[in-house]
Amino acid sequence: MNDRFAIRVLLVIGAITVVLAAAPYPIFDLDRFFAPKELVLHAVTLALVLLSLRRVKKLELSRIDLLLALYLSLSFVSALFAADHWLSTRALAITLSGAGVFWVSRAAADTGARRTIVTAAAAAAVIGAAASLAQAYGLTSDLFSLNRVPGGTLGNRNFMAHLAVIGAPALMLATIKARRSWSAASGAAGLAIIAAALVLSRSRAAYLGLAAGAGMLAFGFWLARGLWHDPKTELRIKTLVLAAALGVLAALILPNTLEWKSDSPYLDTVTGMVNYHKGSGHGRIVQYGRTLRLAAAHPLLGAGPGNWAVVYPKAVADYDPSIDYNSKMTRNPWPSSDWIAIVSERGVPALAAILLVFLGLLVGAWRRAGQAADIEEYLDGLTLAATLTVTAVVACFDAVLLLAAPSFVAWALFGALAAPAPALRSVTLSPRGRLRLIIAVALVGAAAVLRSSGQVAAMALFSKAHTAAQFRNAARLDPGNIRIRARISD
Repeated sequence: MNDRFAIRVLLVIGAITVVLAAAPYPIFDLDRFFAPKELVLHAVTLALVLLSLRRVKKLELSRIDLLLALYLSLSFVSALFAADHWLSTRALAITLSGAGVFWVSRAAADTGARRTIVTAAAAAAVIGAAASLAQAYGLTSDLFSLNRVPGGTLGNRNFMAHLAVIGAPALMLATIKARRSWSAASGAAGLAIIAAALVLSRSRAAYLGLAAGAGMLAFGFWLARGLWHDPKTELRIKTLVLAAALGVLAALILPNTLEWKSDSPYLDTVTGMVNYHKGSGHGRIVQYGRTLRLAAAHPLLGAGPGNWAVVYPKAVADYDPSIDYNSKMTRNPWPSSDWIAIVSERGVPALAAILLVFLGLLVGAWRRAGQAADIEEYLDGLTLAATLTVTAVVACFDAVLLLAAPSFVAWALFGALAAPAPALRSVTLSPRGRLRLIIAVALVGAAAVLRSSGQVAAMALFSKAHTAAQFRNAARLDPGNIRIRARISD
């Protein structure tokens, strides 16, 4: 098996496994989904990067690469000064692995793996949505979420919906460009599954992201009118629209096992999509305002990656629904927005760097579409623009790139569909320099893998523990776990 083929296989396996990975320990709620997915992300990324570096003789760094490297560097420095290094290294590891997936995917796409990566990302989104539907219609499993159903193997219906909308443009691209009719039919069925799951998710962030992405796609198709007349492409687009409509209709008509408190839950979600005067919408506004004041107190490096949960309760004097006053930490490990989390945990310069990465990729996508020589290249650029838009919008209202599964899928798509960019700097690697780089990557990657493995092992040990010694051993494997620490202190 040559390295290129191995990288393709790993990208496919990683995209699917990171969605399905979960542990059957319900006492740990979200962590039983997060830790296994992080383990997959780190292990697959480590293998991908090591394979990619084996024969690299020169690193060609574009503006996007330098901005992303700056974001990683600022995140690393911020982690050094964090109050809780166990949390900061966990968050930093996800960021580093996401960047690794981006760079490997871009290099793999340049060698002909673009279609494979896009299809794998689309399949991951469909599989996540299918697991959600299975739960909604009565299938039970120890690997499904028990709270915020139907989250399936993602742990939360919102997380499932975020992944679904991020992967939807890729699914449309893969369907339109499918070489065989049965592949196109499978893509249409997949979009129907995603549409049905999105309806049942009642995720307002996903709906807003979907609206923004659909608007971007509609605008792109409108601009392309008359440039290429391809009956097959037009037929497949119409088929996709019909499939999505059927998926929505099926979700509304077919009885399910979800127990919503409202008599008209889906209508209530749509009509209250931008309601920030009460409920979770109002809670977000309060949380954002207080978190931004926290960010203003630490503008350069923030409180440290992953440390919002530790610092936020200490900075808030009034009652706040985001805080669990029993544990004296926040109910969620991060604020309800990637961008708010980044500015508060990593500082204003880091937020500026990652936003410029998104902007650079978006400009490159539109430039690629504008200079396209055929419909397929135009669709690549348009799909990247839509995926970036969806991700950016959803990240305004919840955690996306801070989590393993959406991070893997999103960064893989960004890399696979990124437009070629001129190198601003070239770094020639001598054999010794390449060996040092490989060793450094291996050490960092192995540390991330061991950390995630320890978290999973700690959950397994804690769930079966009966003695104080067993509980202490679980705490040693995952010293940052709040539930384990609380049990030890009892």
